[in-house]
Amino acid sequence: MNVNSIARDRQFLESVLDTMSDGLMVVDRSGTIISFNPAAERITGYREAEVIGKPCAILDTDTCVYREGGRTTVRCSLFTDGKAVRKSCRIRAKDGREVHLLKNATVLRDEDGEMAFGVETMTDVTSLVIKDRQIEELSGSLREEQSFLGIVGRNPAMLRVREQIRNAARSEAPAILLGESGTGKELAAAAIHALSRRKDGPFVKVNCAALNEHLLESELFGHRRGAFTGAMRDRQGRFEAASGGTIFLDEIGDMSAAMQAKLLRVLEGREIERVGENTPVPVDIRLLSATNHSLAALVSGGAFREDLLYRVNVIPITLPPLRERADDIPLLVAHFLARIGAASERPGLRMTPAALEALQSQRWPGNVRQLINALEYGVVTCRGDEIDVGDLPAHLAADPACPTATRRKAAVTPETVRRALAQAGGSRTEAARALGVSRVTLWKRIREFGIDASGGGGGRGSGGGAA
Repeated sequence: MNVNSIARDRQFLESVLDTMSDGLMVVDRSGTIISFNPAAERITGYREAEVIGKPCAILDTDTCVYREGGRTTVRCSLFTDGKAVRKSCRIRAKDGREVHLLKNATVLRDEDGEMAFGVETMTDVTSLVIKDRQIEELSGSLREEQSFLGIVGRNPAMLRVREQIRNAARSEAPAILLGESGTGKELAAAAIHALSRRKDGPFVKVNCAALNEHLLESELFGHRRGAFTGAMRDRQGRFEAASGGTIFLDEIGDMSAAMQAKLLRVLEGREIERVGENTPVPVDIRLLSATNHSLAALVSGGAFREDLLYRVNVIPITLPPLRERADDIPLLVAHFLARIGAASERPGLRMTPAALEALQSQRWPGNVRQLINALEYGVVTCRGDEIDVGDLPAHLAADPACPTATRRKAAVTPETVRRALAQAGGSRTEAARALGVSRVTLWKRIREFGIDASGGGGGRGSGGGAA
């Protein structure tokens, strides 16, 4: 090879390096930079003349910093590992900017097989990293918009509830959560506590409907040993346990008249007396309560004390029933399916459009709690990753108030399945789309009706149609 040929080859190599869109840097065994192409200059802001002969540490990369013996040292792992493939790192550009790179590197060996040089290409992915961060921030904002301390929904009524919760959290006044069973009153109470100045204190819950009058008195105020049959030891009540925090009395409308009088005295005097004692014990609590009754109606009927109503009803917050915010059902389904799926080790579960429409058309007398139960049932019964109408509890799928389920059930007959398969040329996907059901549901009906899946037969076939 003559001198001219060598010169031409070198010029050609330099032109290739100069036109590369990725940065290229060559370092020797000691990490000293010996080559730096124009793309590397654009990425780092350093001119070639500024870095040639300088250690590669000038780029201040985060992948070459190690903790050894309590000291921070800089060491290049390339000459130890021999290569780096699609390695993410950050460097500091000349103007101080943080630049995110995707690097590939390898070593070149000399004639004796010893590592001599390191060749590294660098791709600037800063814009992608920034976009990923923006997407994550937007996703976080969306999650915050859709879910507020576990309260899922963006229906206008739910947005008003969120604002009322925030306002209630700024106050120490008693608040009462109103609404039908299963609307999330306990969740709203927990949210008020979590946002209040008492958030580091206890949040104690008591279901007033679950205990009779005497047991409820002991549960709330505690008792002294021997105060009644079965009182084998002293017991602290829930009011004492909640001191410094919040006590939540659920179903307060079911409290007896005698207990209402005792509760009123506690709220007025800020002290309790244990059953079997007459020594007042001061308590520092914030009261939250809930009921699915109309307290005004209970007062009119003589079942609830009017003076107690004024004490507990300072900040009323009404949670809407699920039927009045059916537009939130897709969000609720996604939220709870993710939670149930994770607990069941079945991630990625989803609803078919038909099943989701069926859920949205329900009246939901049990509200969100009933919806969760239906989803848990669907997770157990569905075979694949999709929950269809047929996987829902029977009382939902067959409910006459559910026009979607009724229409789907009526549509999927042996004749309609045969016709859909024939028109789709045996394609189950197209036939399912025409019938408005999932492929899993169609497959179940094909087997149930004994239909030849190729599209035309009437007996049990091999199912050789296109999928």
